Amino acid sequence: MALVTLVLLQIFVVAAGAHLITSGALVKGESERVAPAAPPPVPVITAGPVLAAGGNGPLPAKSTLAGRLTEALGDPALGGSVGAVVVDAETGAVLFGSHEAKGITPASTTKVVTSVASLASLGPDTRLSTRVVRGSSPGSIVLVGGGDPTLASPRTAASQVYPKPASLATLASRTARALKAAGTSKVTVAYDDSLYVGPRTAASWKPGYVPEGSVAPVTALMVDEGRVSSGGQRTSDPSRAAHGAFVSLLSKYGITVSKSARRATAPAGAQEIARVESAPVYALVERALTLSDNDLSEALARHVAIKEGEPASFDGGARAVAKVLARLGAGKGVLVFDGSGLSPRNRITPEALARLVAVAASPANPGLNPIVSGMPIAGFSGTLGHRFDKTRSAYGLVRAKTGTLDGVNTLAGMTTTRAGRLVTFAFMADDVPPGWGKAEAALDRLAAVVAAS
Repeated sequence: MALVTLVLLQIFVVAAGAHLITSGALVKGESERVAPAAPPPVPVITAGPVLAAGGNGPLPAKSTLAGRLTEALGDPALGGSVGAVVVDAETGAVLFGSHEAKGITPASTTKVVTSVASLASLGPDTRLSTRVVRGSSPGSIVLVGGGDPTLASPRTAASQVYPKPASLATLASRTARALKAAGTSKVTVAYDDSLYVGPRTAASWKPGYVPEGSVAPVTALMVDEGRVSSGGQRTSDPSRAAHGAFVSLLSKYGITVSKSARRATAPAGAQEIARVESAPVYALVERALTLSDNDLSEALARHVAIKEGEPASFDGGARAVAKVLARLGAGKGVLVFDGSGLSPRNRITPEALARLVAVAASPANPGLNPIVSGMPIAGFSGTLGHRFDKTRSAYGLVRAKTGTLDGVNTLAGMTTTRAGRLVTFAFMADDVPPGWGKAEAALDRLAAVVAAS
């Protein structure tokens, strides 16, 4: 199985070397709830291979691995509810387990589940469209949200982030050009965000998530993920804000717009005037994982719901994700109520997470490989860019998704052992005492132990 390591090595080096990653500041106490608010991009500079070369080497000695991990799991910073597992990626054998079948609050490692379901259901090349169509009366048009939260305003469109988002200004320009070509210079503009249904925030979310900027209300039409400033503040009505921004841009491009800030449903079969499309799903998944993007993860869950014939809501998304995982034979041990991991009701077992990572890394599932290329790299990118400073020997050797809520710290990903054996792991704690940085350091030490085994 030398091919496994070779394929992953190629994926990792290309992804880490070619992509521009932004890794903004995190919020203490709930460090991953806020995706970075578009700081200047910083190229990721690799200091060597992300996974050690050398083929699929021999398994590490179980007794040695167990001894080192058991000692590290005793760190009081992890609290009294801890689960851990290390799985051989080739055979699926459990190399180490401690409460590996216990359902634990996953926090943002939930995004691994959402991402696997998105790639498996939607396909890696699917794009999300935002459109403008003719309205039901002459001189009326409708801005139709297609569930792309990355749609960018002129304020953020010039940022050199990966992946390049669709532009609201481009949509307005194309619309104005088409209207003028048809002899129209004055319109009314409504907006249609009916693609999603149900509550815009999950019942289990804390009331402060939106005001503090962790996530925007989940709507099918938004710009800049509902942010109203570079500091991350969110609007309470992303759809209406996107409509206002679009109207302003139309005016800039020479189209007179009457007052029309109303919600409407686009007529069935309405003529399309213009559209823009998001980056493909594989790139959206990479962004969601690298930056722990809550808004994007919620959007992806709803698109899975639509594809799987469920309502595009929190409940529908959860049911649809479960359907997809069941088809993959990977649904055991996964219970989720949202797509981002903000819900404290989510429960995933460490073994389920580690096996999902192994499924995504398998050469038999090339459509799922963006899970691997999207995971942050220890010491280099995303939510791991500032970590592993006390275990520098693991720099570049660990790919993992992080998870943090009040009292919860998790880490799930993959590495190669010292002998070159590809393994996946999950370390999860949901009774963490105050001092979240100490728990993160303890999880980093566990992953470093695996990489050094």
